[in-house]
Amino acid sequence: MPQLIFKGISVDQVKKVSISLVKDLANLCQCETDNFTLEIPQSTFIFNENEVKGFPFIEVKWFERGQVIQDQFAEIITKHVRSLDIPEVEVAFSVFLESAYYLNGKNFA
Repeated sequence: MPQLIFKGISVDQVKKVSISLVKDLANLCQCETDNFTLEIPQSTFIFNENEVKGFPFIEVKWFERGQVIQDQFAEIITKHVRSLDIPEVEVAFSVFLESAYYLNGKNFA
């Protein structure tokens, strides 16, 4: 169920790494590749009254998996994004509580 939201990275760039990125992340998390969602929202970035290119930023929404897995997850994302000739990337994690996450009206707790 990890959801990856990409900002400052084009749809075409994410497409280029999507298969290998999700495969590597699924191997790390020991789950199927169809558990992952990749999203590229349409965003406009503004600085000093001008439209500017956004800084590469990936937000990961998921259930807690521990610091070691989180560190490795961030490293995998960084490796794949940097393979697109993007020199810097930021990754941030938002954790869902199982008791606050519902599927068909039933929580995961």
